[in-house]
Amino acid sequence: MTALWTCPFCPLLCDRFSVAASPVEASPAVSPGASAGACLVLQGSDCTRARDALARFGPGGTALPQVGARQVTLDVAVATAAEWLARSRQPLFGGLGTDVAGARALYRLACETGAITDAAHGRALMHGLRALQDRGAFTTTLAEVRERADVVVCLTGSPAERLPEFYRRCGIGEAMDGEPSARHLVMFDGAAADAERALPQSLPGVTTEALAWHGDLFTTVSVLAALVARRTVRDALPALAALAARLRAARYAVLVWEAAALPAHGALVAEGINTIVGTLNRSTRSAALPLGGSDGAATVNQVFTWLGGLPLRSRLGPAGLEHEPHRFDAARLLADGAVDALLWVASFGTEPAVPQAAVPRIVLGHPRFAPALAGAQTVFIPAATPGVGSAGHLFRADGVVLMPLTAVVDQQLPTVADVLARLTLAVQALRPARAVA
Repeated sequence: MTALWTCPFCPLLCDRFSVAASPVEASPAVSPGASAGACLVLQGSDCTRARDALARFGPGGTALPQVGARQVTLDVAVATAAEWLARSRQPLFGGLGTDVAGARALYRLACETGAITDAAHGRALMHGLRALQDRGAFTTTLAEVRERADVVVCLTGSPAERLPEFYRRCGIGEAMDGEPSARHLVMFDGAAADAERALPQSLPGVTTEALAWHGDLFTTVSVLAALVARRTVRDALPALAALAARLRAARYAVLVWEAAALPAHGALVAEGINTIVGTLNRSTRSAALPLGGSDGAATVNQVFTWLGGLPLRSRLGPAGLEHEPHRFDAARLLADGAVDALLWVASFGTEPAVPQAAVPRIVLGHPRFAPALAGAQTVFIPAATPGVGSAGHLFRADGVVLMPLTAVVDQQLPTVADVLARLTLAVQALRPARAVA
């Protein structure tokens, strides 16, 4: 049977695909944790990211919770995890691969335990967030790009390498009102040859241009910002000067960048991009399209912000809310031994892997984590994947649309929200007893 489907496996959340169940023999990819009777096959797209993610689900017994190498009941796993969190003086909540309901439950548990929260892709997420906090930003949506953009500049290489459906979602090369929409696509990369290879081929109505960075990405953005503002720049590449003129003449120029592709101190690059867009908006229309926040990171960030007023990399402790984008970096906290318990949530897949840490680890996630987590001081609770084994909601990359997800198989697993609700109640039950003791 074919099911209409919104794909949860990248921040574009494409909703024009279908999923069909095929006989087991059609695919050798079998997940040890799913309970569907057949493998899941993508229809209506050749997206490699969605196809590979679906290959992780298939027939097989449902994974069981684990405490160390021992399989246990859900009650035992929750009780053990609650004991660790109640005993912890400074827990860290990381990964955060869940949907809106899971994020709301995470927030309640973080308030109960005084946890620091950071996403697996927290460093990338903070680039755009810090630039937004400092100077503000003009951003656009996928629909606006599709309907209005006549110049699209990809500053960090081809988005389609990580988001295969990007050009189709933006309508680049598609007909509008029966005619191909005229667009100019500019591709930047470290070398002109790399940029040339990254360009899509033979898109109707699309002219293309491949440019190398002027030294590095930061210098390129800085020089382009100066040229767009009509300032004199010595030794500026003629191609950059021509691009600045094209941007000023455009009806609607969109600057696309991926947070994960930015270097260290990428907030400065994001700020430079926002400066270009702000300058252009004095005389024409322009916007940025930042891409990132996959594996639930953008959704959890949105939920935490609306519930508490502060984004991730915050602590919800006795002193109230604290937001420290540098100090509350999960990798740094684990390396410095600044936390004594880790709750890792990753229900969409097994990448990135759970950090190796000399602290008790509680993992709520994809059933395929099970073999790698059969170690001491680790509680593993398999959870349903939103959009595959459970319904849910996720925010799209442009941040303006909350997309509903529907289940396509019965994984026979609890949702992250369900497990966290039980865990919160168990921690609350332990707190008074410890206070009396």
